[in-house]
Amino acid sequence: MKRERPQAQPIDRSTHLTRAVSDITGWLGSFPAILASCFVVAVWFVGGAFVGLGNNTYQLVINTGTTIVTFLMVFIIQNTQNRDGTALQAKLDAQSEVLDGSRRH
Repeated sequence: MKRERPQAQPIDRSTHLTRAVSDITGWLGSFPAILASCFVVAVWFVGGAFVGLGNNTYQLVINTGTTIVTFLMVFIIQNTQNRDGTALQAKLDAQSEVLDGSRRH
C-alpha cells in the first residue's frame, strides 16, 4: 500500500511581509528612532566638517543614502496608510450594517 506524503503548505509571504512592515513602522515611529535619526544628522554634520561640506564625494554619498531611505519610507508609509484605510472602512461597514439592522426592526 502506497502512502501519500502530506503536501507542504505554501508559505504565506504576504503575512510575513505585513508583519515585518508593521514592526518596522512601529519602530520608526518610536522615540528611540527619533533619537537615532538626530544622532545620524549630528554624525553627518560633524563628518562634513572634517571632509568639507563641499566635497563632491561626501555629498554624493549623503544624497544617495537619503534618496534610498526616502524611497523606502514612501512605500512603508503608503502600506501603513492602506492598512489603516482598510481597517477604517471595515469598521464603517460594520456600523452601517448595525444601523441598517436596527432600522428594520
